[in-house]
Amino acid sequence: MSDLDSQVPYWDGVAATKTFTHPLHLPWLDGSAGTGAAGEHAAVLDYGCGYGRAMEELARHGFDRLTGVDTSPGMIDRARTLHPALRFATLDAPPRSPFPDAEFDVVLLLAVLTCVPGDAAQQRLIAEVHRVLRPGGLLHLSDLPLQDDERHRTRYRAEAERFGTYGVFETSDGAVCRHHSRAWLDTLLTGFDTVATRTVPLLTMNGGQATGLQILARKPAP
Repeated sequence: MSDLDSQVPYWDGVAATKTFTHPLHLPWLDGSAGTGAAGEHAAVLDYGCGYGRAMEELARHGFDRLTGVDTSPGMIDRARTLHPALRFATLDAPPRSPFPDAEFDVVLLLAVLTCVPGDAAQQRLIAEVHRVLRPGGLLHLSDLPLQDDERHRTRYRAEAERFGTYGVFETSDGAVCRHHSRAWLDTLLTGFDTVATRTVPLLTMNGGQATGLQILARKPAP
C-alpha cells in the first residue's frame, strides 16, 4: 500500500486514544439469522482489528478461533495489552496477509475501507479478503457511505480536486478518509454474493454522527 493508503504513522500516533464504534451484527455470524454462518467455532479474521474490540466481543459470545491483524504496530500493542488471551499480528506488507488460501470462515472489515482511500488499494484489499476466505465463507463489512447532509457534501466538494475522488477528505486531526458510493462498494464486491445489508447510526472516531452501511457477502462456492 502507498503511504496514503496505510497511514501507519497516524494510526500509531492515535493508537492509545481512539475509540471505534462500528458494531458487529452478531446474528449474521452466530447462525441465528439463517446466513449459513459456521457459528461459534468459525475461524474468524478481523482484518484491520485496531485495538481488538470486535474480537473481544466475539470472545465474550463464545467464539474461539479468532485472529486479528492490523497495519499499525501501535494498535496491535494496545490490543495485546487489553486482550492478552487473543491472537494478534502486525501486517508487514499490506494488504497481503501471511495466511494460506481459504483459511477463514469469516472476515471482518469494520471501518477499514474508509481508512484506505485509493481505488486500487481497496481493490487489492478485497482481493486479499477473497483469497483467505474459504468458498462459502462470509465477509462482514461495515463502512461509511457518502453522507447526505450539507456539511459532508461541502467537505466532499472542497476536497475532491485535491484527492481526485469525491468522498475522500482529511479529518481535523490529519487522517485521510473515504466515504463511498453504494455503486463503488458493489463494484468492489463483484466477486461476492450479497446476503444482507443494513444501515446503522454511529459515531465516527472523532465523535461525529454518521450513518453506517453494513453488508454481509458470501464468497461463492465452486
